[in-house]
Amino acid sequence: MWGLGDYAELSEALRPAAEALADACAVSAGQEVLDVAAGDGNFAIACAREGARVVASDLSPGMVERGRARSERDGYDIEWVEADVEALPFDDGRFDCAGSVFGAMIAPRPRVVAEELFRIVRPGGTVGMTAWTPRGFSAELFRLGRSYAPPQGDQPLSDEWSDEDKVRERFDGLAARFDLEVRELAWRFDSPDEMVATLGTSAPPWVAAKQNLPPDRWESLVGEARELARRWAGGEGPLEVQNEYALIVARKRG
Repeated sequence: MWGLGDYAELSEALRPAAEALADACAVSAGQEVLDVAAGDGNFAIACAREGARVVASDLSPGMVERGRARSERDGYDIEWVEADVEALPFDDGRFDCAGSVFGAMIAPRPRVVAEELFRIVRPGGTVGMTAWTPRGFSAELFRLGRSYAPPQGDQPLSDEWSDEDKVRERFDGLAARFDLEVRELAWRFDSPDEMVATLGTSAPPWVAAKQNLPPDRWESLVGEARELARRWAGGEGPLEVQNEYALIVARKRG
């Protein structure tokens, strides 16, 4: 699914959060950094721009291809690897920092994710993540999407990563300390119709829904998304919303 659609437009909307995470993790020249569930490489490129040596990994072969092409086009020497966040193919303690921007949060076993992220970071190194909160426009939009394509089994919701108690539980015995800060990420569209069109071409879960839902169900989803956007926009005009997300930075035990 994650290789579907033209991801570039959505990637650009998420880029400021990746740059904020790189800054919060104090990524600097000479460090070795892993971008986990990297998408097309927003965090990887932000770290490479700081002079770090960067490896980027993603479960989707399509995303790896896009990310490799993007980093080569932009002139950054980033190594791209196809990998599952729950079974990362890297040695213990290899990296100074591991970060994931709205990626690792969707893996089905959060504790396994945490163990892998801390395993591949050196003692005293940094683990950083971003995850959406259950409040605001993006949260309503995701809940709408889940109502048409419910998650399988008892998989936890990704926004649980924004709950400080949940993070403490998942990082127990792994992190010497962590900080969780709620921030905002702006989304801007010229109209509700533009937002819906962008989701249908750039957001992989929505592209998959467009391909797999019966036509009447897809039209119903589009209609509800358009009404949601109209409500937030206050009509048919430009839509600008601030989406809440959690920025987490943890230090591995020495």
